[in-house]
Amino acid sequence: MPAPTHTPASLLVIGYGNTLRQDDGAGPMVVETIESHALPGVLTLVSPQLSPEHAEAVAGARVVVFVDAQAGPASEVNLQQVQPGESTQVTTHAAEPRTVLALARDVFGHAPPAWLLTIPAQGFEFGAGFSPLTQQGIEVAVSKVLELAGMTSIEDRIKP
Repeated sequence: MPAPTHTPASLLVIGYGNTLRQDDGAGPMVVETIESHALPGVLTLVSPQLSPEHAEAVAGARVVVFVDAQAGPASEVNLQQVQPGESTQVTTHAAEPRTVLALARDVFGHAPPAWLLTIPAQGFEFGAGFSPLTQQGIEVAVSKVLELAGMTSIEDRIKP
């Protein structure tokens, strides 16, 4: 029997955050919603935090979107391009998108074009549910990712 072949994802969407801390679970919620659509060529990953282990999946994708909640004064969903960092050093318990991209580049030989999609967040206490601001941001973020997933040439057409 021939060995199974792995088809790289056209679009990898990684949602990360603590689902036990209210709005911090926005990234995972976006990714779970995207996953429910079972889009061809779209691979989804949910994690409490980014880690060096994500570099292999990132290196295998054509385009990556990192999705996370963002505390602070932001009131809108933001999509911004992310470049690989200079270093692959992880200095805290979690990695940042730039570090994961640098690891994908240095260890696996490929750092695809990548974007960070942030969702405004207000509540980080232990508990379930999202603030109205974050719930609205989740809906906008899902729409943005679905739009990106439907594009024929994501790398050429994606714009923040």
